[in-house]
Amino acid sequence: MSVENPMRIAIVGVGGVGGYFGGRLAQAGHDVFFIARGDHLAAMRTHGLRVQSIAGDFWLPDVKATDQPAEVGPVDLVIVGVKGWQVREAAYAMQPLIGSQTAVLPLLNGVDAPTELAEVLGAEHVLAGLCRIIAYRAAPGVIVHAGVNPPSIDFGELDNRHTPRLARIQAALEGAGIRAFTPENIHVALWQKFMLICAWSGFGATTRAPIGVWRSLPETRPLVERCLQEVVDVAAARGVMLPDNAVSAMMAFIDSMPYEGTASLQRDIMSGQPSELDSQNGALVRLARAAGVPVPVNEMLYAILLPQELAARGQLPTQR
Repeated sequence: MSVENPMRIAIVGVGGVGGYFGGRLAQAGHDVFFIARGDHLAAMRTHGLRVQSIAGDFWLPDVKATDQPAEVGPVDLVIVGVKGWQVREAAYAMQPLIGSQTAVLPLLNGVDAPTELAEVLGAEHVLAGLCRIIAYRAAPGVIVHAGVNPPSIDFGELDNRHTPRLARIQAALEGAGIRAFTPENIHVALWQKFMLICAWSGFGATTRAPIGVWRSLPETRPLVERCLQEVVDVAAARGVMLPDNAVSAMMAFIDSMPYEGTASLQRDIMSGQPSELDSQNGALVRLARAAGVPVPVNEMLYAILLPQELAARGQLPTQR
């Protein structure tokens, strides 16, 4: 497929998020480069990229994939889909992709990524963003889009200006069948999603139960509401004012989710893999301490999950 005024786009982190959105942009005719490594890179070089999607399966038999960003050079847009603990390392590695006009769009689950990327790459290059999709890498070279249809992306300038590059990126995303929004205040949007992430990840991982269980039990539901309110309080202390009905609206959204739903952090911890704990509940705890805001529910969730996280990383303290 050809597209008028195609963009040069690099995907850094070709998991469910990067693989799906990068695949759709390549399918639409944009010049997409997948920055990957290991067996995933080898599979894409040999067999291309397969996406199994509830919106329609597709296969890109010939994709541009490399582990050397310098081979790609400057691009118009970098979409960042790495895990939270990989952001700073990825920022240094992607420097060859950054030209004078390059925009960098992180699509992570926390609120730290824009700041971390800006510290390395310069704030003028960095956007803030979030996505709504349930997707994962099922096998090398294979991405599964299993939930949220159509997927969507919210993004914006760090200072909330409406700029020509936002309009161009929005047009590219929508032309690829991706719903794209530029909210009036992207930081409000980020913190609203952060509310969901802290609750879903924290309670899912600690209870090891799907969302339908912990949202319903009279013992856990009030704690979920308090967890959400803590995120609202920390956001306010940092100058991000969420709507007055933010907690009730998020509880309604949680109630609307499929009973068996689980969070990616929950699945990682339950399988003994490193997770994004430090950039989700851990980040909320860190930001709360810096602002002097009490967050006892998130403190509890983080403390309970930390031993499992350290075990997954081989960092448990030795016996004394």
